[in-house]
This record gives sequence, structure tokens and C-alpha cells, in this order.
Amino acid sequence: MSFDVTVLTMFPEAFPGPLGVSLIGTAWREQGLWRLETVDIRDFSKDKRGFLDDTPAGGGPGQVMRADVIASALDSVERRERPLLYMSARGRPLTQERVRSWSGGPGLIVLCGRFEGVDQRVLDARGFEEVAVGDAVLAGGEAAALVTIEACVRLVPGVLGQPESLSEESFEDHLLEHPQYTRPRTFEGREIPEVLLSGHHAQIGKWRQAQREETTRERRPDLWAKRLANQQAKGK
Repeated sequence: MSFDVTVLTMFPEAFPGPLGVSLIGTAWREQGLWRLETVDIRDFSKDKRGFLDDTPAGGGPGQVMRADVIASALDSVERRERPLLYMSARGRPLTQERVRSWSGGPGLIVLCGRFEGVDQRVLDARGFEEVAVGDAVLAGGEAAALVTIEACVRLVPGVLGQPESLSEESFEDHLLEHPQYTRPRTFEGREIPEVLLSGHHAQIGKWRQAQREETTRERRPDLWAKRLANQQAKGK
């Protein structure tokens, strides 16, 4: 069974974008490990000009995407128990834990908003989860959708050539990834750490673990606190 993604958007031409290249693109176009379809929300407008927005209730600047148009677009899609995600700056943060849970399911249905957002009633009525990819506001949900979909698809079995490459990535065990090096041995006076050239796998493993811990403490104290709390809960 493939991982099926449906994107509801005003700009279907924004897809597949980076999802169509490299291993993820191959897994889609050639291997069929996941599938992508887009639904143009404009096609469900009852206005002959294709308008799907209106002025905000209560006044204010900008326009709001109409609940009835969004509902019609969504109802044209077979859900098959796929989570409904709405890309929104006010949503819960995208995390590796959420990505991992979604990647193990049948796929996603992703709504990309525009203007001042989407009428709250359709989000409530259809049970959308609001998702934010960072503490920043974008012009629309398409870029955020690409990030979310890629994060999920790369975890689908078979998409990446070496599954073991996922084990020491950032956010696994609440740690960031260790630094990586390759040839040349010397670059602008900077050497590859000697331990990585030793061939001693146990020492290399210890060095990488220490680097992950140090980097996490310095750059993401919030993750480090979660790691410590998790270790305490396990009695370590």
C-alpha cells in the first residue's frame, strides 16, 4: 500500500516542486511507494469568476476563504482515514514525533490556505489539525505543505536507500545530528577529526554521541530538557 497525499490548493502548479526530485521523486514516479494528487480549490467556486473568498465577518483587512467552497473541494476527495492537515501559523508545531506517526498511516490530506486564512467553521466541522512549520508567517500554505509532506514521505519504508541513515538524525532521541565530514582530508586549514579516520567504530560512535549531546545542549536547550526528562522517567 502506498502513502497517498492529496493537496487542496489554489496553486496546484506549486507541486510537486522538490518532491519530484532525488530519491523522493524516484519513489513517487518510478517505484509507486507514495502518490501525490492536487485538487484546485477554485474549481469548486460557485462564482463564475472563480472567487472563493469574501470579506471577514466583523470587519478588518483582507479576505477569508469560504467554508462552503473548501468543504466542497474536500468532499470530492476519498478520505480513507487520512489525517486532515491545515497549514497555519497558529497551528501546533511540526515535530518529528508527529511526522513519524503520520508516515505510518495511509497518507495525508493537506489544505493550503491563502489571504487571511480559512473560515473556522469548515476547520471545526471537518476536523482539521492545524500545523505550523515555524514561528513565521508565509503568504500561503504551499511551502509549508511541501515541508510537511517531504518530512513524512522520507520515512515511508523503501523511499530512502539506507534505512539505518535515519537512526542518528536530528530529533531522534531528542538529540540533534552530529557533524558530518568527507574528503578532502584538509579544507582551508581545517582537518577531519582524527577519530573519524581511526577505523575504530566504538570510538567513532562515542565521539558522534558526544557531539550530538553537546550540539543539542548549545543550540536546543528545549530538546535537551526533554531528553533529560525522558531519561529520568526511565530511571537512567
